[in-house]
Amino acid sequence: MSQDDDGCLGRDTEALARVRAIFEPKSVAVVGASQRKGSVGLAVFKNLLDGGFSGVIYPVNNRAHSVCGVRAYPSLTAIDDQVDLAVIIVPAAQVTKVAREAGEKGVKGLIVITAGFREIGQAGLMMEEELKAVCQAYSMSLVGPNCLGVINTDPNFSLNASFARRPPLPGNIGFISQSGALCTAVLDYAARKSVGFSKFISVGNKADIDELALLRYLHDDPNTKVIMMYVEDLRHGFEFIDEVREITGGDNPTPIVAVKSGRTAAGAAAVSSHTGSLAGSEAIYDALFLQSGIYRAQTISHLFDYAIAFATQPLPRSNRVAIITNAGGPGIIATDITVNVGLTLAKFSPETTEILKSSLPPTANIHNPVDVIGDAGVDRYRAAFEAVLKDENVDGVIFILTPQSMTDIYATAQIIPPLAKKSGKPVLTSFMGELDVRDAIDFLERHHLPHYHFPEMAARALGAMYKHFQWISRQHLPELTVSPDREQARRLIGEALAAGKKYLGEVEGTRILAAYGFPMLPARLAKSAEEAAGAVRELGRCVFKIVSPQIVHKSDLGGVRIGIESEDEARAAYEDILRVVGKNAPQAEIEGVLVQKMAEKGVEVILGINRYKVFGPLLMFGLGGIFVEIFKDVSFRLAPIRHNAARRMIRSTKAYPMLSGARGGEPCDTDEVERCLILLSALATENPEIAELDINPLIVHPQGQGCSVADCRILLDPDRGR
Repeated sequence: MSQDDDGCLGRDTEALARVRAIFEPKSVAVVGASQRKGSVGLAVFKNLLDGGFSGVIYPVNNRAHSVCGVRAYPSLTAIDDQVDLAVIIVPAAQVTKVAREAGEKGVKGLIVITAGFREIGQAGLMMEEELKAVCQAYSMSLVGPNCLGVINTDPNFSLNASFARRPPLPGNIGFISQSGALCTAVLDYAARKSVGFSKFISVGNKADIDELALLRYLHDDPNTKVIMMYVEDLRHGFEFIDEVREITGGDNPTPIVAVKSGRTAAGAAAVSSHTGSLAGSEAIYDALFLQSGIYRAQTISHLFDYAIAFATQPLPRSNRVAIITNAGGPGIIATDITVNVGLTLAKFSPETTEILKSSLPPTANIHNPVDVIGDAGVDRYRAAFEAVLKDENVDGVIFILTPQSMTDIYATAQIIPPLAKKSGKPVLTSFMGELDVRDAIDFLERHHLPHYHFPEMAARALGAMYKHFQWISRQHLPELTVSPDREQARRLIGEALAAGKKYLGEVEGTRILAAYGFPMLPARLAKSAEEAAGAVRELGRCVFKIVSPQIVHKSDLGGVRIGIESEDEARAAYEDILRVVGKNAPQAEIEGVLVQKMAEKGVEVILGINRYKVFGPLLMFGLGGIFVEIFKDVSFRLAPIRHNAARRMIRSTKAYPMLSGARGGEPCDTDEVERCLILLSALATENPEIAELDINPLIVHPQGQGCSVADCRILLDPDRGR
């Protein structure tokens, strides 16, 4: 191991130790423990006491002799023994004082449940910063403030340092939530479905311990098989991606499913670039989760659906699914969703088809989806289930039952767990209904078979599992080597900023792109009709474009002419552009006309950059030209990206078939587009002054013939990324 690896290992060990101070204490003091009914102080202390915490609990209350029959102490310093963890439930104005006392006592971790910090405004933020500074000074870990608390169901600790109404069942799901109120509802819902948790964390304001630190810890936790997250905001950019993709897709992968609130964003309206108007907070989080290998759920219900499947079932080895049902309609619905989420109906082997034919009545459907017919008994269901599980062409099964009067529902449920476990394949169930199927559902959930009220929910969950299998088994492309002239680009950007320029049009923008190795079309800036004619004489067939710092969308104001071939056409086009633009934009400062060699035909795409605080540059790729904001067929990634991400950006758009030669068309040079995306990533990460950038269009020529940058614009802002 190298010295760098040694240092990294040391940092990882230290980071894990900081979180262990919260979850694995040998002694806990509750500052603000109370005898008052309905108080948070009483709820937290009782949860610790009733939960069977393996260590010692100290109630701290300067006005009580005891709490729940346990001797109380007037302060932390009055406790003679070591205190590992302090749970603080005192008024916000007193929290920092108590934290300092905890630091002097040698406490290793704090959970501050008290609210009234950054969430109430500037005054609260100042108190939170002071609290954070105290914790840093004494090397104390901090969860909160403004949180529900934390729970560790490991019997070696049995720590319930929260005011949750209901303790969780032990299990293998780690849950991280930014909402304390949601935590209580989740615990109630989970108990009804017999879902257990390994760790349960309400992070609150995240003054110190945040999602990234907790993900590292849960990944290292042998009791955690899958992680659920409810997120309102994240405060890490590429660091989050870099670390979490090792958690989800490294040597020991842990699946993570997340739901993020606030999907609607209106903050991208006042921007000058196509990329800026299409990008927003949702594009950032979609890219962040996608690049991290986190599966994003749309709702809390979906979050549970996916997590339960991950927690209880093996991953499918491919996307071939068998559906077994006793009713045609639910089977059709399951089939539709199965296909929509990227799965496919398995084609049974001749042996399986023969077994089904001999075991099922003539009216049954022996092809996928298998319909065993409404009067199916246990034996018929078992025969079909065994047959499809044994088929090598089947990677997972969705088992559907509708309650018919002749169906032995409970007995049918009993055949599923042993056969599913023996097969090693994921099995998801949907016993449709509520009252008649209740006992069977309870049986399935007690035996760790994921159950869904409707078959489409099961299909979506199996689709999520297959997506995770694709992620952990993805192939890594060899990285592309690029050699930009960084010094030239830095000089051009520096000169523009020194001159007070923030908007760089095509003339200055193409020079920066050329320095980074983008494929540029030959062009000349003409400041007279004769210079325009000379440029056409030199370059051949050309495009004319008005050059003005006040004009962003040139064609909208009549500032573009295409297909100029002769000198006479050049003179006329030059004069006509100036006349039309002068009429449509009389206040615009005209610097001349850019005469650019016309590119060969190809597919027009767009590449772009939009920079955000915390997250850094967001890259965009999509269908370009005039259609970019009409169809909005774009994909996003946070920079820097690797070769894999560049390829996926291109292939994830609906326009990709246009590039790959759909319907007999000639394939385009997507290899060169991938190279341009890598160049764009380097340009974005190495030049933080670039706030926004559009290359629109980038014309993609047939395979082997490269690309051409036809137009670009750059917005500089040295403060945007700070």
